[in-house]
Amino acid sequence: MNLNETHDPARRSWVADANDPAGDFPIQNLPFAVFRDAHGAVARGGVAIGSSIVDLATLRACSPFEGLAAEALDAAAESTLNRLMGMGQPAWSALRLALSRALAEGSPLREAVETALVPQSGATFQVPAHIGDYTDMYTSVHHATNIGRLFRPDNPLMPNFKWLPVGYHGRASSIDVSGQRFRRPVGQTMPPGADKPSFGPCKRLDYEFEIGIWMGTGNTLGEPVAIDAADEHVFGLCLLNDWSARDIQAWEYQPLGPFLSKSFATTISPWIVTLEALEPYRVPWTRPDEDPAPLPYLESEDNRSRGGIDLTIEAWLQTSEEREAGAEGHRLSHSTFAHSYWSVAQMIAHHTVGGCNLQPGDLIGSGTQSGPGEGEAAAMIELTQGGKNPVTLADGITRTFLEDGDTVVFKGWCEREGRVRIGFGLCEGTVLPAREL
Repeated sequence: MNLNETHDPARRSWVADANDPAGDFPIQNLPFAVFRDAHGAVARGGVAIGSSIVDLATLRACSPFEGLAAEALDAAAESTLNRLMGMGQPAWSALRLALSRALAEGSPLREAVETALVPQSGATFQVPAHIGDYTDMYTSVHHATNIGRLFRPDNPLMPNFKWLPVGYHGRASSIDVSGQRFRRPVGQTMPPGADKPSFGPCKRLDYEFEIGIWMGTGNTLGEPVAIDAADEHVFGLCLLNDWSARDIQAWEYQPLGPFLSKSFATTISPWIVTLEALEPYRVPWTRPDEDPAPLPYLESEDNRSRGGIDLTIEAWLQTSEEREAGAEGHRLSHSTFAHSYWSVAQMIAHHTVGGCNLQPGDLIGSGTQSGPGEGEAAAMIELTQGGKNPVTLADGITRTFLEDGDTVVFKGWCEREGRVRIGFGLCEGTVLPAREL
């Protein structure tokens, strides 16, 4: 994947607010989503430009493109993006190029595209693809170390962490887009010193800031994806909140891992930023010299030179009072996905090396993306050292874990000198009280 005219920082759009340097959706981004407009029409694919959406179904009716771009537009206009995802990188690139040219200043297609613009403010979004399978990984050494220290101070990292990207099979049916409102989960917990578990609402509800990896073309059952071919199979990225019931998790996770503590809700941002749009923000993938070198199937020169992505991530907490007052809330953390111990390509290579077949629309969570410094922890359990040191919000309000009415908001963007900032939009979810027992 190479830089091309779609990445040109000098390219401007005739959609005026797409040229705002602080905006998430300039012409260099062009992320995909599935939406309904204010009139409640059928769901269809859309592309963000400034504060508007290019309604791809309306655009398709104008037949503005030819060849592979036209075929890709036809797929992108459907009620899920699965068919587009399965068409592969050449089709994705052809459509991106055609859209970029159509939205650029001076485009002869402006009149046709203008008829397809709808405001984002009046749209409702849905999960952009049918998710056949969802895998959650564990790829931040800083998160793994911080969590490990709470339970194993002398030996925080499990012996396999530096050898493979750990993962578990998650629940696809409870994934929803930004704006998700969910009830506090209930389940069994084992109180300290008790001789039997109790049942009731979770008392240690947490968020986890992850990056969602949307699969494009799949692989045949039994045929692994080589590390240097992984980019060809990844459609794009989103922001992902892996909500976690820590007290339920502590009792249930041994020996098979999370179950009810993770299956009640997962929130994703509605926009998928394509891997091609992220190309200017690639950085080398590194690890400490004293750490073991990856096994051959997880190692390559290309991954070393450009396997990382410098994606800035921030988590914010907004209380119900702040939300009613229109206040932004309190920033809890600020870090970058470039700190990930395992790269996207390594996650895909490991996921498939045993023969697992990934399919278009499958979703992979990167695991909680904490950084090494103060203020870079991407979960409450880390920020509060397991609840021992509450976080102080505005007006002296404190939190050890999330309270009913709290909204957690994730933000993400890429920026680099000489390049145009591109963003991911918001990923937000709100905690409702538990159901009555």
